[in-house]
Amino acid sequence: MPEIVLAAARFGFLVLLWIFVFTVVGVIRRDLFAGSRAGRLVAAPRGVNVAAGARPAKVRKGRAAHQLVVTAGALAGTKITLGEAPITIGRAEDSTLVITDDYASARHARLIPRDGQWVLEDLGSTNGTYLDRTKVSGPTPVPLGVPIRIGRTSLELRP
Repeated sequence: MPEIVLAAARFGFLVLLWIFVFTVVGVIRRDLFAGSRAGRLVAAPRGVNVAAGARPAKVRKGRAAHQLVVTAGALAGTKITLGEAPITIGRAEDSTLVITDDYASARHARLIPRDGQWVLEDLGSTNGTYLDRTKVSGPTPVPLGVPIRIGRTSLELRP
């Protein structure tokens, strides 16, 4: 093989190696600093009014969520009565709802009562938290009956 072809191939592989390294560093950087955007309301399911600066609508009496129900997964049928305390969901033993799902992180998501409704936050999980079919990327209001999906586990807020 001519010497010029070998030199070009070596140079090409070196360029590809550096492109790969910079791509990996960029992905890691984006994952590490994703938490700095956690204070914004980024996505909401259909039918929820989230105009800029608007406060969430008050929940009508009798329509407030009183239970968190596991509808699919290993814990299907499990019910948690909601109070004023936040609900943490994940594989960690100190979570309010401990999920033994391979696709759930140790500290995966949190439900927080805010202004008469519940708000879902992803806690930087690896595989994401989904409200209906929308990936949660910031604090998102959760309407009654809309499925929350964490790995193979589905949850719903019910009155």
